[in-house]
Amino acid sequence: MYKDNSLVPSEAIRLAALGLLAQQPRAYGDLARDIRHFTARIVGPSLDLLGPSLELFKVEGLIEAHATNQKSDEQVMHLTESGGQEFRRLMTTKLRGPMGEVNKLIVALKMHFLKLLPIDDQRAQMEMLEEACDRELARLGDLRSHHADENTPLLPWLDLEIDEITARRTWFERQRAAL
Repeated sequence: MYKDNSLVPSEAIRLAALGLLAQQPRAYGDLARDIRHFTARIVGPSLDLLGPSLELFKVEGLIEAHATNQKSDEQVMHLTESGGQEFRRLMTTKLRGPMGEVNKLIVALKMHFLKLLPIDDQRAQMEMLEEACDRELARLGDLRSHHADENTPLLPWLDLEIDEITARRTWFERQRAAL
């Protein structure tokens, strides 16, 4: 975790694993595959997203493994109470800086697992996401103002980015209102 209480890239993988297990127990191989599938579809392959081993989660007491039957070596992973607490902590963190690849993954994970949080935490997350959009809009608006007198393709590109962030903010606001 960064000093501003936002997630480092490897914690996005941690959130993915714990969130998937909060939804339902899964076999070890299924859990690893589901994490890879989700993250790769949001950000593509990324060395920044090499997460901790699922074995480490067992050592930390966040997950437990139980054999599915005595004839098979396959284990099903279950979230522990500590794992549930860690999941909630990760879900309620802030976003860091502009909406880059890792933040897009974190937002996607928050949206994917949002219903697992109490309603007040769901609303707080939507509000936090609106505020993150406001910070991006202020940053890009300042850049646009600084270059407003120039004849450059930067301005229409900034307008496109600002429109996209404005639409995202409006969507988050509507989602919060619907909760």
